[in-house]
Amino acid sequence: MPAVQLLLLACLVGGVGARTAQFQKANDRSGRCQYTFSVASPSESSCPEQGQAMSAIQELQRESSEQRATLESTKARLSSLEALLHRLTSGQPAGPLETQQGLQSELEALRREREQLETQTRELESAYSNLVRDKSALEEEKRQLQAENEDLARRLESSSQEVASLRRGQCPQAHSSSQDVPSGSREVAKWNLENVDFQELKSELTEVPASQILKESPSGHPRNEEGGTGCGELVWVGEPITLRTAETITGKYGVWMRDPQAAFPYTQETTWRIDTVGTDIRQVFEYDLIRQFTQGYPSKVHVLPRPLESTGAVVYRGSLYFQAAESRTVLRYDLRTEALKAEKEIPGAGYHGQFPYSWGGYTDIDLAVDEIGLWVIYSTEAAKGAIVLSKLNPETLELEQTWETNIRKQSVANAFIICGTLYTVSSYSSPDATVNFAYDTGTGSSKALTVPFKNRYKYSSMIDYNPLERKLFAWDNFNMVSYDIKLSRM
Repeated sequence: MPAVQLLLLACLVGGVGARTAQFQKANDRSGRCQYTFSVASPSESSCPEQGQAMSAIQELQRESSEQRATLESTKARLSSLEALLHRLTSGQPAGPLETQQGLQSELEALRREREQLETQTRELESAYSNLVRDKSALEEEKRQLQAENEDLARRLESSSQEVASLRRGQCPQAHSSSQDVPSGSREVAKWNLENVDFQELKSELTEVPASQILKESPSGHPRNEEGGTGCGELVWVGEPITLRTAETITGKYGVWMRDPQAAFPYTQETTWRIDTVGTDIRQVFEYDLIRQFTQGYPSKVHVLPRPLESTGAVVYRGSLYFQAAESRTVLRYDLRTEALKAEKEIPGAGYHGQFPYSWGGYTDIDLAVDEIGLWVIYSTEAAKGAIVLSKLNPETLELEQTWETNIRKQSVANAFIICGTLYTVSSYSSPDATVNFAYDTGTGSSKALTVPFKNRYKYSSMIDYNPLERKLFAWDNFNMVSYDIKLSRM
């Protein structure tokens, strides 16, 4: 064995060289050079005897056997581990209780992960289905929008042709009238059909011929119930006639007006409209012709230098009168020159929700026009919420005379003035409301009334009287309507 040979060689070298190391060089029998190196043993000076060598060899064999036994034990343990691993991977019982519990926990965790993955899969499938439905809905909406766009394009082209005809002084055949255009009417102003910001291309309307709107006696004065002229007490309000419907949320509340004393360049047909939903109300739409108003094509848009509040504005003698936002100030805006001409603070008047009508809307200050002139309806702390009525100078806005009524302002839905008499409406939402009070400024007395008044669309935010047409104008939940009226003989 190599180990025994090395041991014997070491002993021989130790015996020759004792405790010192020697190095020799000599030729062997064949003449080749041979080197020899000798070292003494560290623990013994001479080689052991043959018995001692055998003992060493046996010791080495025992160590080798022990190492082999250790290796076999290791191999057995490794085989056991491999078997356990195989049972774990194949789902067979693992043996000891602890191992089975660990395996069970692991299996439960795997089941939970599997359930989570399945749940996520279902959610993804549901989301995909929803996306497919949304895609279909969007495609359908896209087709509808394309159809509406084509319809609007056709209407816009028709409107362009109509405006061109109006510029040439020709009325379209479909809307021809047997009446001549009243003297003083002016040609439709040029307006930009491309600027959709200032155009209203949708409307729901009931057309009313001008011959039915302007009812005058030969002398130019409005007729009363018996066919005579002059003033009287309100005895009847007709069914509302819908002229047009606002198409956006800003038109839920608003005010529309005509000038009972129009002067050039305006006529009896010129109409103004203001949508009053918002926080910075400045736009005033102007329509030269009644047909333009009912179809929604303004000829001009005014932008007020100061924002307006609520629905109390009126037009009178070529000027727009309105309440400035969040103040008790009344302003006069000249529509022809587009400039402010006067302003006046109404002494002590409540504003911005202090004394509104019952429907709210910051209707604290309400302007009105009748056969006598320009009025302002409001209330004060001193009047304890009762309606106060003042006659205004239309040029300077100075208060000429004031009356304090016994009608609580917040108990009525709206008010208007006819022939110097204040009338109030009981409800803004009831379909069957009434004109319930009248206050006569000539006598300073009030009386209860029960004249039926229809809120067809159940949210009247503006009611005004036009003394030239002898009609009530109202704004009822997006809808611009008018009412015929009758007065008793004086």
